[in-house]
Amino acid sequence: MRFIKSNGLTILLVLSVVSVVVIQTFQMIQLYDRKESQFKENAINCLKRVAFHHEKAEDLRRYMQIVNRDFSGQYREILKNEFKEKLSAKETISILDTIQYINGKKEKYLILRGDTYDSLSGISASQRVLIRDVREIKDLMDNMEDTSKIAIELNQKVLQQIFTKAKFINDLMIQAFRDNIYENPSMRIEPYYLDSIIRHEINKDNLPKEYQFMVCDENKQPIEFNSFVERYNSNLDVMNCNEVNLFPSNSLDENLFLYVYFPKKKQFIYKEMKYSFVVTGLLVVVIIVVLIIMFRTILEQKKLSELKSDFISNMTHEFKTPIATISLACEAAGDKDVVGEQSEFIQLEPYINVIKTENKRLELLVESILQSAVIDKGEIKANITKVNVNEIIKDLSRNVDFRIKALNGKLSIREDQNPCVIISDKMHLTNLVANILDNAVKYSKEEPCIEIIIVNDNKEVSFSVTDNGIGIQKEFLPKIFDKLFRVPTGNIHNVKGFGLGLSYVRSICDTYGWNIEVKSTYGEGTTFKVVFNTPRNEGKIKHLIG
Repeated sequence: MRFIKSNGLTILLVLSVVSVVVIQTFQMIQLYDRKESQFKENAINCLKRVAFHHEKAEDLRRYMQIVNRDFSGQYREILKNEFKEKLSAKETISILDTIQYINGKKEKYLILRGDTYDSLSGISASQRVLIRDVREIKDLMDNMEDTSKIAIELNQKVLQQIFTKAKFINDLMIQAFRDNIYENPSMRIEPYYLDSIIRHEINKDNLPKEYQFMVCDENKQPIEFNSFVERYNSNLDVMNCNEVNLFPSNSLDENLFLYVYFPKKKQFIYKEMKYSFVVTGLLVVVIIVVLIIMFRTILEQKKLSELKSDFISNMTHEFKTPIATISLACEAAGDKDVVGEQSEFIQLEPYINVIKTENKRLELLVESILQSAVIDKGEIKANITKVNVNEIIKDLSRNVDFRIKALNGKLSIREDQNPCVIISDKMHLTNLVANILDNAVKYSKEEPCIEIIIVNDNKEVSFSVTDNGIGIQKEFLPKIFDKLFRVPTGNIHNVKGFGLGLSYVRSICDTYGWNIEVKSTYGEGTTFKVVFNTPRNEGKIKHLIG
């Protein structure tokens, strides 16, 4: 039995440690999954920004092909046409080049001159406008600094002509689009510039600084570039990479995809989890250490309990021999044939009765100690029979009545007409009643008044013992059934015992499934009540019989 309990305790400890490790491991796996999902989300957002900036740069390159073209000839023709509309009489218009110093810098300007002559009146007039000379469209867009109102209007008119009327701008747009369509994918992307965008965006996010990238077409075929870039790797496994379309807004050109791989992704995530690892590790270590300490403490307590039980068993067995010897001597002393004269026997009889009574009491005490040790070991043996509770109580009351009358006390028994018969071991029940009666006498006042009530009706089968003793304080009531516990008695020093009686009573009640109830008023008395017909009594009896 001890071996089985020890093995069961070891298995429970191992299962507890394993459970803690499994739970913590599961939580760390969940944390890693959350960190990985967060990492993937950050990487995707970063690559979307890379694609956005790269596509804008490509659009700018395409448009600059237009705005950087020389259109000075068309520019002058448009100026002449628009200048004619500003004159009251449309005559000759000429354009002259000139140089102006603006903020200390030489700037090229155009002088638009319109000459008119009225032949009837002979009056001639001339109007001049100074406007900045531009050769590229971007220069025109930036040039709005002329102070002349006519010059500002001309500039605005020129912009309208270029983007709504000038045929050559349409040709430029078509040509730029055609060049881009037939351009090789490797010519559409500048890997150095793309690498710089990736590096810039990664530095802004919480992502590993070490990375590799690759550009593929729609068939996931890597694009080879003539220039060498250290971080470009055309042999990456796309399954382990984060992907983004480099031209998401362009639905006409061929799609090109950017793949970025982080070789130290796991190390980065583990580094993010380092504080969780430390806390979890410390928690697991603390729990394991506490469980081990608890296990060692339980084993030590178990050994101490076994030593105590063995000691009690050995001590009680040693007591039995002198008790038996005293009992035989008392019987011999009470035999008239041994004593001799009747007068001598009459003189010795009271002392012999005292010796018998005290010897019986000592025998019951030793038996209680022995049975308590047996119960603690789980080796209780019961001889289950039908036992008459009334007879046992009456037999024990006769012995107790001798002690009560010596103190001028009174003992009364109330019982129903129906005898109280239960299924139990006679010795266990006898010891239980004897302990309760002994306590009632020991803790009574100078003139004990003890009442025993035996109940056997349709509702309850029980017996109770009520005394008029010193009572039990409320704070001690939960502890009175603990082994070796004795209620403090103040100035009363004649109460003997080891604190085992009530512990034995509770053990017997638990063994048979009986209920024991205690009611006490400090300074007035105590009532102990044992109820036999409880719901768990039948199952306990079957277990003892089986």
